[in-house]
This record gives sequence, C-alpha cells and structure tokens, in this order.
Amino acid sequence: MLTGSIILSVILILIGFAGSYWQLIVLLLFFGSSRNLMTLSVNTQGVAVQALYPKSIMAAFHGVWSLACFAAAGLSIILVFFNVAPRYQFLFVSMALIGFTFYFINSTLHQPPLRNGRGPVYALPDKYLLKFALICFACMACENTMYDWCALYFQKQVNPDKTMSTVAYAVFLSAVTSGRVFGDSIVNRVGIKKVLKFSGIFIFFGLSFAVALPFTVTALLAYVLIGLGVSCVVPMVFSLAGKSKNMSSSSALASISTVGYMGFIIIPPLVGYVSKAASLRLSFGIVALFGPLIVYLVSKIGDENDQKITT
Repeated sequence: MLTGSIILSVILILIGFAGSYWQLIVLLLFFGSSRNLMTLSVNTQGVAVQALYPKSIMAAFHGVWSLACFAAAGLSIILVFFNVAPRYQFLFVSMALIGFTFYFINSTLHQPPLRNGRGPVYALPDKYLLKFALICFACMACENTMYDWCALYFQKQVNPDKTMSTVAYAVFLSAVTSGRVFGDSIVNRVGIKKVLKFSGIFIFFGLSFAVALPFTVTALLAYVLIGLGVSCVVPMVFSLAGKSKNMSSSSALASISTVGYMGFIIIPPLVGYVSKAASLRLSFGIVALFGPLIVYLVSKIGDENDQKITT
C-alpha cells in the first residue's frame, strides 16, 4: 500500500510536467500500474479487515472511493475557478496524498508476508474463482460503459441539453455512491447472493428502460437503477473471493481483477464501434445482457459462500 501510494502520487506530479506525447504515454502506463498496485493491496487489506467484523463493511470502503469522485470534482472546480494550471493541481493533490499516506499507514492492519504462500504469486482464476472473475467482468463492463457513455447517450438519445447530460451523469454516480453507502446494511439483512442477483436484475432493467424509454424522467430513473445495480457487485465479490482456500487473498483478488478489468478496457470501446455502425441505443441494449449473465453466474455460487456474516 505504501509503495503503490507513493509511486502513484509521484507519477501524478510528473504527468503534469510531461513535455511530449511519448512522455505522457509512458507516464500513464506506469500511473496505471502503480494505481493497481495500490488498489489491489488496499482491497486485500479491506478483505482482512472485513474478516475481523461480524457484519459486512466492504461496500462502505468502495463507497468512500465514490465520495472521493465527488470531492475531486468539487476541488477541480475550485482550482479551475482560480486559474490554477493542471500541473500545479496535480502537484497540490499529490503532496496532500503523500501526507495522508504517511499519516494513516501506521494505523493499518499489519499483514506479514507469506513465507510459504498458498500457491503462486499470480495465476489465472481457478474453477472456484472463475465465476467471481466473470461477475466482475460483467459488472465492470456495465459500470465503465456508463462512466464513458452515459452523458453522451443522454445528450444524443434523450435530451440534447448538455446541462441535462451532466445532471444524468451526476445522478448515476450518486446512485452508485448511495448503493455502496447503504449496501452493507442490505447485505447484512438478506445476504450477498440476493444482493448480487438483484444487482444483475437492476442492471438489466435499467439499461433496458434507458433503451426502450429514452425520455428525460424515465432515463434518469433508469440511470438510478443501473447505478444501484453496479454499486455493490465488485466489493461483495472481492469479499467472497478473499475466502479462497487455494490462493492467498492478494493472489485471488489479483486474478479476478485481471479478468474484471478486461471489462473496463474492452467493452466501452466496443460500445463506440457498435454505435458508429448502428446506434448507441443498440449498444446499450447489448450491454444490458450482462445483467442476466450476472444473475446466472450468481446462481452457481454455493449457499455456503453466502457470507453468513449476518449472524
């Protein structure tokens, strides 16, 4: 966590001072790598902390990440208002993050390195983890499609007012945040499997409504459904995958994240290609099918994995 956080902050500073296209490309490559080094270790820490509690708390960790998106947007508005150059914005944020990192690192849970690890440092998901990896892939595909395309979809297919498209994006992100803030309490009442199943249902009906009823009110309601649908899938799957008996929690999260992030990388560009060849509505209709896929994969999770942390 410490190494990834520091490298991430330092590279963010360097990005602001990049002097050429190729410098920026190389820095972004290392930025993404260090970001995943940090997030995988943080999620591994989260799984370990979750094991200390009798009730679900994992969704709240990801809820803090969503709140950080709002905080970043608000801070950016302030810095832009005062005409602070992007390089100095990055410098200011990075120095603050380095300070927070050193302040909080000593309060984190100590996890000694595994001298005799349960399996290799990295491996593709085994049979037990494969369904979790595919659930992550499906959810991340839908989530990043919304991040990349929901504002444009609203402007092109629903309402041409650019202000409304910004509102639509904010509505989606607010739904994601709300789902994560309240997700743990719902999991503690009904269990993880039901939450994951309804997540897939919400994703399907949300995207279907957005396609079938491209009107302002109905599309905004659809975005709420989609946001709630994608909100808790990844944190809950991480919580379950961390219980793997064949891999350490860090290796398990790395293996399913590798597959899951393919959904982030592959599907949104495909949405663009399909929309160019046909329409954005058709693209969203195709992405909606990931919802039933999630429901099907969740049905294959054994009841013993339903995280009875509710008792």
